[in-house]
Amino acid sequence: MPDLPDSLSTGERIRILRESRGLSRPVLAGLCGRGPDWLKKIENGDRELRSHTLLLRLAAALQVTDLSTITGEADEVAQPVPLGRLNHPAMPEIWAAVMRRSFTPPTADALDASALRARIAQTWRLWHTSGRNRTEVGALLPELIREAEHAAVVLDGDARRTALVALSDVYRLTGQATAYVAPPELAWVVADRALTAAQQADAPEAIAASAWNLGNILRETSYPDEALRVVTEAADLVRPHLDSAPDDWRGVYGALQLHAAVTSARDGREGEAWRYWDAGHQTAKSLPASYVHPSTVFGRANVDFHEVSVATDLRASGRALSVADEIDPDVMPSTERRARLWVEVARGHVQRGDYTAALYVMQRAQKIGAETVAYTPAARSTTAEVWRKAPRALRNEATELAGMVGVATP
Repeated sequence: MPDLPDSLSTGERIRILRESRGLSRPVLAGLCGRGPDWLKKIENGDRELRSHTLLLRLAAALQVTDLSTITGEADEVAQPVPLGRLNHPAMPEIWAAVMRRSFTPPTADALDASALRARIAQTWRLWHTSGRNRTEVGALLPELIREAEHAAVVLDGDARRTALVALSDVYRLTGQATAYVAPPELAWVVADRALTAAQQADAPEAIAASAWNLGNILRETSYPDEALRVVTEAADLVRPHLDSAPDDWRGVYGALQLHAAVTSARDGREGEAWRYWDAGHQTAKSLPASYVHPSTVFGRANVDFHEVSVATDLRASGRALSVADEIDPDVMPSTERRARLWVEVARGHVQRGDYTAALYVMQRAQKIGAETVAYTPAARSTTAEVWRKAPRALRNEATELAGMVGVATP
């Protein structure tokens, strides 16, 4: 490991580490799923590296065990680079349900596809309302996956179409519940099966919702251009039907716009980000004030929450915090989404250097959604940042928070 002076920028550190490992730019960029021009801009300081996911990918590819070796912020707390991924005890059973498909024709048991869809919808509600959503939903998913797979094979006609939509729904939920803890191969299988089932059902709203889910996978694995393509094509699919379609079609259309807004913001495309956000805003205005999409939770409150997220990702912390001041979080029925809002607010305070406020807000986020915070990289990195920079008088509280979130401290 070369000695790196404190004065070096992140880009300079990456270049020195890359050269010390004997890696060319194309090779290192390829290991991160990006092109050499992207890496050149990072190394030269022409582009800021904001993505925590990409930082972790670079660190792993450079065989760096402490992320602060790249960021240069190693004065107080280690930022370990996970050799694998976050773990959750529900994963082995979910893995088995997804990957161990039987080739033996199932028996034609009496199945009610509509009742199965209702159970899956109820599990979506649990995902959005439980503070331990990964644990509680994770315990239900294996049986739901097996039943939905079974129904999609043995039923026919309209019942099979309903079963296929149910299968798509449960795989979308699996993608949400296993985000950041599933191995990459499982994440891709789940996203593909959700979309395939929706296409087999010829259900545009389910196709669009599955595209929203696939876009999440693409964005979090550092393929922003592909994520944007997927969600915009899905929006194009449902747009011609919006005037006469049920509210949920407009709900998923709006969710796709907000997805595109965040994807663009994380890639530094400010104009595009606000254009997509405004499209989501206009969609919400066309829906009843109390409307909330059952799985994406798109609605008026989610549009406001996303304004905070987009502004934070664009490092416009003043706008993010100003908007957050006017939001009533309790109008959002999703506990998971409320916890994520407070994480975004904490990020805004960190950007402004107000670590006391960031600590308070992260404590609030953890109290609302403990598992959302513990299993979300942005929340974990914000917690680590707060621990490093919190005033001395608040160090004990910051340490306690880090312990609850599972962030390693010396």
